Amino acid sequence: MAKKGKGNRVQIIMECTEHKESGLAGTSRYISTKNRKNTPERMELKKYNPIMKKVTVHKEIK
Repeated sequence: MAKKGKGNRVQIIMECTEHKESGLAGTSRYISTKNRKNTPERMELKKYNPIMKKVTVHKEIK
């Protein structure tokens, strides 16, 4: 259950950048949280892409 109120933590969706360019079917997405006060810009992390079977860069899309 999500917390209500004016917190600094927000839920974000991260999507693989290499998968989009490769043309393969499907998408690799992760849901995470971040503190918008400490990191106002979009996040970028290396995560495992099970479709491509390797670690790739995932960027925040929402």
